Amino acid sequence: MEKWIDSFLEYLEAERNYSPLTVVKYRDSLKAFERFFQTLDPKLNWRTIDAAVVREWVVYMLDGEGKDVATVNYGGLSPLRTFYKYLRRMGWVEVNPMEKVTSPKLPKKLPVFVKEKEMDRLLDLMSEDDSFEGIRNRLIVMMFYETGIRRAELVSLQDVDVDLRTMCLKVTGKRNKQRLVPFGEELKSEIQRYLEARNQLKENVSGRFFVTEKGGDIPYAKVGTIVKDSLSLVTRQKKRTPHVLRHSFATAMLNNEADLGSIQKLLGHENLATTEIYTHLSFEELRNVYKNALLRE
Repeated sequence: MEKWIDSFLEYLEAERNYSPLTVVKYRDSLKAFERFFQTLDPKLNWRTIDAAVVREWVVYMLDGEGKDVATVNYGGLSPLRTFYKYLRRMGWVEVNPMEKVTSPKLPKKLPVFVKEKEMDRLLDLMSEDDSFEGIRNRLIVMMFYETGIRRAELVSLQDVDVDLRTMCLKVTGKRNKQRLVPFGEELKSEIQRYLEARNQLKENVSGRFFVTEKGGDIPYAKVGTIVKDSLSLVTRQKKRTPHVLRHSFATAMLNNEADLGSIQKLLGHENLATTEIYTHLSFEELRNVYKNALLRE
C-alpha cells in the first residue's frame, strides 16, 4: 500500500505522458491528503477512506487553508479522482469513494455596478457641459442608468422609438424581441434638452436617435468610450462599460424594493435565474456594509 502512490506516478509519466511538473503536483496533493486523513484517524488507509473523509478534506482546504474553489477542484480533488480510478483498475481497492464526492461549484462572478450616490454625483458633474456633445453624453449615461437597456439597444434607437407622451422607449433586444421600457420626468426633460440641441445641428441628421456632432449615426464603440470616460470621473474600478450601468440600474431597482419579475421584464431577460444574480449582489453589498460597520466600532 505504501508503494501505490509511486506506482501511480510512474503510470502517469510513462503511460499518460504527464509532464514532470504535473506528476510532482499530483504527488504533493496525494501526500497532503494522506497526512490529513492520518491526523483524523491513524488507522485510516487508502482502502478504508470513504466519501465523508474526502468531504472533510474539502472543507479543510476551503476554510482551514483558505484555498479557492478552483484550487480545491483541480489541485486537490482531480488528482484524487485519477488516483482512485487507477487503484480500481489495478484491483487494489474495491470501492472508489470519489464516486460519491461532488466537486464544489465555482462561485458566480457578481456584476460590477456603480453606487447610486456616485451616479448622482456623475450626473451633476456632466450637467455643467452645455455643448451638444456634453448634453448628448449626459443623456447616454442617464438613459443607460435610468432604463437598463443594452448598448446595442441604445445605438439602434430611432426617433419613433422614443415616446415623450407616454414616456416609454420601444426597445428592440436580442433576437429582435421588442419590449416597452418606461422612464421618468427627469429623463424626459433630458431627452427634450438633447432634441433641442440636436435640432440646431447644421448637418443632416440620420434616422437614429443618438447622433454625432455632424449628424451621423453614433458608432457603437464611441458609446463605450463616452461611458468609460464619464465613469472615470467618479470611480476607479477597472470595468467602466455600458453594461456596468445596466447592472447599476438593476441593483438600484432591487435596493428600492422593485420585485425581480419587474426587473426581469425591464432588462429583457428570458429567464428569471439571470435576474436573480442581483439578489446575491445586494446581499454581498449588505455584508460589506456590515463588515465595515464592525471595523469602525
